[in-house]
Amino acid sequence: MRIAIDAMGGDNAPDEIIAGAMESIELLDKADELILVGPEQVVKSQLASLNYRGNTITIVDAPETIGMDEAPIESLRRKPKSSIAVVAKLAKRNQADAVVSAGNTGACVAAFQMRMRNLPGVNRPGIAVVFPTVEGPVTICDVGANIACKPINLYQYGVMARIYSRYLLGIENPRVGLMSIGQEDAKGNEVVKRARELMRDDHNMNFVGNIEGRDIFRDICDVAVCEGFVGNVVLKLTEGLVDGLFKAIKHELTQEKLRLAMKFKPVMTRIYTKYDYNTYGGALLLGVNGTALICHGASKARTIKNAIWAAKKHYTHKINDKIMVYLSETSIRTVDAQAK
Repeated sequence: MRIAIDAMGGDNAPDEIIAGAMESIELLDKADELILVGPEQVVKSQLASLNYRGNTITIVDAPETIGMDEAPIESLRRKPKSSIAVVAKLAKRNQADAVVSAGNTGACVAAFQMRMRNLPGVNRPGIAVVFPTVEGPVTICDVGANIACKPINLYQYGVMARIYSRYLLGIENPRVGLMSIGQEDAKGNEVVKRARELMRDDHNMNFVGNIEGRDIFRDICDVAVCEGFVGNVVLKLTEGLVDGLFKAIKHELTQEKLRLAMKFKPVMTRIYTKYDYNTYGGALLLGVNGTALICHGASKARTIKNAIWAAKKHYTHKINDKIMVYLSETSIRTVDAQAK
């Protein structure tokens, strides 16, 4: 398997990205290949500083970089030799089986969708993020790829995220919930109401109805479906809340006796590890004709290592094939999607 990695994506590139690629080698098969995409001399220098001597990693030159604050479409047009654009082109030319980037999310989505195209039967791709909870992982889709959803998009996010949850997270029969402003059928806008009908009519969906934001952490569902605007707000809010909560607990403990604080340290470490987004590596862009992972902009080496492993699992489990089969066999098809 060939995995192309954007060496210049994210706040900590290229150091942490390249370090993560090196650390991931222990998880891969001997025949697997990692392709680091970025300015050739920069990547070579970083590999040398880390004393890399193997033959698993190759380099593809990409002299340009898209910043995290640049306009996605415009930057791709102005910088065709950027690391994000080149990574996407490798996938298009079948020179890479999977792509990983911690760069500009909008540019990643645009480049991957434009070059890799959508899976047959999929109208719009969605970014799927795993939320660790006390009751188990909950997959949320979409968290930023599509902020102007149609009902058919939300329905397909439920299909794709459910397959992801079952085959990659090991949940036998994932429960799917549709995020709204209330659990009652009458709640939500017209898009949500119509999407609810599509999900309810698919008897293989295991649809549990409307859910509210708090239900994500209450063992109500294993998959939460929403449009990208809502999902991104939920994602960022949760990240900030968890970070703030841990800081508050740490502050309160330090106000007590040192002995008591030290007693709680291993407990806090275990909890933080369990709820650390780095564990899952990145977010899969479900629905594109390939394997694409988009990582957090603040990704560290461990994040990239786990993202590469997640890309390998997605590819080897043939998740895309399962999505295409489901959409082709289900009684609710994408025909007349515009009308829906």
